[in-house]
Amino acid sequence: MAATRLIALHVNKGKTVAQCLNERLNYSQNPVKTEKGELISSYACDPETAAMEFLLSKRQYQQVTGQEYKGNIIAYQIRQSFKPGEITPEEANRLGYELAMRFTKGNHAFTVSTHTDRAHIHNHIIFNSTTLDCNRKFKNFFFSGIALQRLSDIVCFEHGYSIIERKPYADRTKRTEYPKRHTVRNEIRSVLDDLIRRKPKDWEDFLRLLAEEGYEIKRGKNIAIRGRAQQRFVRIKSLGEDYTEDALKEKISRANVRDPQRQAQQPGIDLLIDIQNRALGKGAGYERWAKGFNLKQTAKTLLFLQQHDIHSYEDLERMTNEAVTGADQLLASIKEKDAKIKEIEALRQHIFDYSKTRKIYLEYKRLPTAKKAEFYELHRAEIELQEAARAAFDQLQEGTKLPTVKKLNAERTRLIRERQEEYAEYRKVRADRTEFIRAKQNADVILSRHDAERADQDRMK
Repeated sequence: MAATRLIALHVNKGKTVAQCLNERLNYSQNPVKTEKGELISSYACDPETAAMEFLLSKRQYQQVTGQEYKGNIIAYQIRQSFKPGEITPEEANRLGYELAMRFTKGNHAFTVSTHTDRAHIHNHIIFNSTTLDCNRKFKNFFFSGIALQRLSDIVCFEHGYSIIERKPYADRTKRTEYPKRHTVRNEIRSVLDDLIRRKPKDWEDFLRLLAEEGYEIKRGKNIAIRGRAQQRFVRIKSLGEDYTEDALKEKISRANVRDPQRQAQQPGIDLLIDIQNRALGKGAGYERWAKGFNLKQTAKTLLFLQQHDIHSYEDLERMTNEAVTGADQLLASIKEKDAKIKEIEALRQHIFDYSKTRKIYLEYKRLPTAKKAEFYELHRAEIELQEAARAAFDQLQEGTKLPTVKKLNAERTRLIRERQEEYAEYRKVRADRTEFIRAKQNADVILSRHDAERADQDRMK
């Protein structure tokens, strides 16, 4: 998981733009914090000359647009902090680069510096406030910080990392203890514990999974391993009593023993955690499933569940049904009002027709029978309109007085206004219904995929 923050960098009082840019970039690219500069990447600029390039682009902006540079925002910084022990510095830098590229859409030059001097690995992403074509500046829109956090969650999820679970402010607890500094040995312990939770069949299967994680294994009297970022091998037994070869073998055997009583007493699992763990699981069918399912869509679904505080499948199913029912009821009400408006318009037209053709119709009725046929042919349209109006009046409920045109117009105006209000609400409810249905479908796909895979493993046993 990664916490993000968008910070506008201003010109400090008494300093020039060049001085401020140099200070910000020099701090982010500190060799002590970035493994001697190995954890620095950039886009559309050279990290060593980024400050000068940013400054030149601002001068070019004035020449191209003819506008004076207003305001004291010279650049923007994105801080992206990762959960301790979850990610390597190299991978954090790659995720920071992807986040910056997608957030700026490739329109702004930026540098990504990954710091490892804290217990948590974090990125300092600094991007120029002026676009590459020097025609525009970055617009810090409303809720840009929220948009950045959501995009960071999506990027993390797509690469198999967890996302932050949102909590109301009242439920948050202030940190009193801080995690220890991240070390290579702590990372190895974390990897070994994770492999145990994946329930390898035996010791050889455990070593195979360890090799798949990118570790080089040196067999012998004491097994030693080395990761991609390590320079030396580390003996497993040096990690502590719980990580000797015998202790790990015992953990593997215990992990494969089922406890039916414990499973029966296990409480309900939070839906968000369940979906996230299952979607990010590395089981036998994961690769095949990942090719046919959109991880980006799953990340959006998890964010949707967080926003609506949904933590159980029952709540998701209930809220989906409520959204569908609410949308259907609104649509039915809109259609009912449409029908009433058409009835009012038809009745109002009949009243107009009755008024216009009444004299001709009365004259037609007073004529002798011998002359009616000729008169009817001359005034067929008017007589038919009069008869249609009278027939419509006869269909009104018995004892109901024929409303005036003024009352019909008032009723029609009221119905149109209510229909417009309901339709505006329906558009929102319809969008919510679509999101709930999509979230439930994605949850069904992930949960059923995991259950089917587990059933296949049970049959193989």
